Amino acid sequence: MTESSKPPVIAIDGPTASGKGTVAALVAKALGFHYLDSGALYRLVALASEREGVSTENASFLSKIAASMPISFQDGQIMLGDEDVSELIRAEKIGRRASELAVHPEVRQALVRLQHGFRQNPGLVADGRDMASVIFPDAGLKVFLTASVAARAERRYKQLIAKGISANMSDLLQDLTARDARDSSRGSAPLMVAEGAIVLDTSELSIDQAVSQVLSWYRSSVSSQS
Repeated sequence: MTESSKPPVIAIDGPTASGKGTVAALVAKALGFHYLDSGALYRLVALASEREGVSTENASFLSKIAASMPISFQDGQIMLGDEDVSELIRAEKIGRRASELAVHPEVRQALVRLQHGFRQNPGLVADGRDMASVIFPDAGLKVFLTASVAARAERRYKQLIAKGISANMSDLLQDLTARDARDSSRGSAPLMVAEGAIVLDTSELSIDQAVSQVLSWYRSSVSSQS
């Protein structure tokens, strides 16, 4: 397959709780594209390895788990084998664990081929932390979605409370700040604004406004290429 014949990709990167997952999923739905939540893959490794009692420092074992996980995405559900783990992988402790194990190049490499496999017609919207910089550097549109730590902590707090999960704003602020530092400073594929990416700060934007902006940028990029 030549570069020009590959299905189009919109790569949306950004820090934890920036809203990139929600925005990416809605953009994909609007365009009829496939959707890749790359963060879910790392959370799946986190859940599977926790169940096996594997330390987040054990890069070799973690990479083996990443390469052999029986995962699938079915009708909005994230499956680990025959188990729907959609809610389980969203737990805060799993998110922290995912951030910790994502620093290992071996784990990231084990998931590269899996992520490339989501690139299918008519197109793909992929969200994560290195979609534009590493996984899909040829993406037709690269967006770096961000928001202030305070705005992201407030969003996460509301999400947890809505699910009936107790949350502490101070703890969330501290956790997000720590994750940002860890994700931005890791040696392998650090969180960064990729070359050619457009930064979209959603601190003062609604989800609908963010989605509309990304769709507008994409349609403009398609028009300019035709």
